[in-house]
This record gives sequence, C-alpha cells and structure tokens, in this order.
Amino acid sequence: MKLLVYYLIFPGFVFASIIGLLSTWFDRKVSARIQWRQGPPWYQGFADIGKLLYKEVIVPKEANRSGFVLAPLFGLAAVTLAVTILGVNTRASFVGDMIVVWYLFAIPAIALIYVGSASGNPLSSVGVSREIKLFLSYDLPMVILIVMVFMKVGGFSIQAITEWQQINGPIIKHWYGVIGFIIAIFCIQAKLGRVPFDLPEAETELGSGILMELSGAVLAVYELTKAIALFGLPFFLIILFWGGISSGIGIIWAILKYLLILVLLILIKNTNPRVRIDQAMKYFWGWMTGGAIIAGILAYMGV
Repeated sequence: MKLLVYYLIFPGFVFASIIGLLSTWFDRKVSARIQWRQGPPWYQGFADIGKLLYKEVIVPKEANRSGFVLAPLFGLAAVTLAVTILGVNTRASFVGDMIVVWYLFAIPAIALIYVGSASGNPLSSVGVSREIKLFLSYDLPMVILIVMVFMKVGGFSIQAITEWQQINGPIIKHWYGVIGFIIAIFCIQAKLGRVPFDLPEAETELGSGILMELSGAVLAVYELTKAIALFGLPFFLIILFWGGISSGIGIIWAILKYLLILVLLILIKNTNPRVRIDQAMKYFWGWMTGGAIIAGILAYMGV
C-alpha cells in the first residue's frame, strides 16, 4: 500500500505531473517575457493535456498499431518510477539506484524512437535517426560524470551521495563539480529535446519529425512524460552535484536550486539556434566528453 501511494500520489505520478506541468508553464512564461510577450496562464499545461485526452487518436494506416499506442505508456511509467525513486531516496535507497534512475529517464527516448519507427512516416524516420544519434551522444559524458561522483564518494547509491555531501559539502563547490555540473546541464537539455538540441522534432525542417503522427491521448502521454522529466532531471542534478534534498529548510533550498536550474535551461533554449545533428555529435563526443574526463581527473586529484 505504501509503495502504491509513493508511485501514484507522492512523490509519484500525481505530484510529479502537477509540478511538471507547472514547470512547463514557468518555462513558457519566462520564454514569453524574454521575447516581450505576455505568455500563457498558469493552467495552460493542464488545459492542453485535457484537450488532447479528449481528442481522437489517429493511427496511420501503415503504422504498427499496438506499438504506436502502447510505447508512450512505457515511457510515462519509467519516468514516473524514476521520479519516485528520487523522492524516496533516503528511505528506500539501494546500491546503484542512481544508474537505474538515469536509464529509467532513457526509456522515454527509446519509446519515442519506437513510436516514430512504428508510425511508417518517412519524416518521422529521419527524426528517429536523429534521436538515436543524439541519445548515443549525450549519454557518454553523463555516464562518465555519474561514475566520477561514485568514485569520489565511495558509494553507488543516492543515499551515499547525499550523506557524503552533507559531511564534506556539495560536490559543486569543487572545480570538478563545477565542470561536471555545466556539462550535465547541457546533457539534460539534450535529453529533454530542447533547443538547441530539438533535432528529432525540428518543426521548421521536418514538420515535427518524430512526433508528426502523434495525436490525441498518445500525444498527451508524450507531453506529460516530457513535463515530468522536466521536473525530475533537475532534481537528479541537485542530488548528484548540489547536496541532495533534505527535510525542513533543506526543501526550500532544493526548490530554489531547482528554479535556478530551470532558468538556466530556459536561457539556453532562448539564446541558441538549433544545431545540426553532426554538430551535436561532435559537441558531445568532443567537448563534453573531454570535459567530463578532465572533471574525472580533477576529482581523482581532489581539486
């Protein structure tokens, strides 16, 4: 019963959905202000999901119907489970849970790849190709950073990372932590499919690309999955680099840190043009992977 409450209510699906949709509103509102626009009301995200759930799901004639409809649900379940593990980390931590969480966050991308492939649309197939390459690009430096933190704290769980930072201070106060945090910000920007790494969608090039055939409840599930990830991934970075989440006044600090990370993601989105897929791959396999290796060397040296 307790696990059901965690997964469905707090800190699971209901809580994560509400905060995620409010985060998307904050994203759209700040973006609008940057562009000298008014922006949507706070309930716009909820209205959009409700409208999509009401609309008909149109499945292409050439599509694999079962995979097209069901794959997004696996993505939503995975990202909800990831957020739930992050939320109960001090009470139900287990060895290697940070790696589990990171790859639970990878399942929505895999589900989207499957949906795009199952749709039978050639432009969606181009988006699928880009999504695969992007996933393989940003995943490498991020895994290096996670392993670096594991080696530094001498533990392989969220609880171990949090307790080490409570004793020794946040990892981000060291040079290797600063470098790692900056690299991780760009990695989750790509993982969320946000500008300048929105290559699989690329509305002006591919007409929504990998998402072209999504409609109705299927699109609603995808949008909700993306909203929950926008809530969960910044907290993943807070736990990994910035002291974790503790009770009392620590929750307020965690919220402020979350808002700061969210603002950074919004600023990156609104101040950079979309890059090409070859540029993204060179960027992550070159600069970002090199930076992650340097951060690991500095961590080993204690700098």
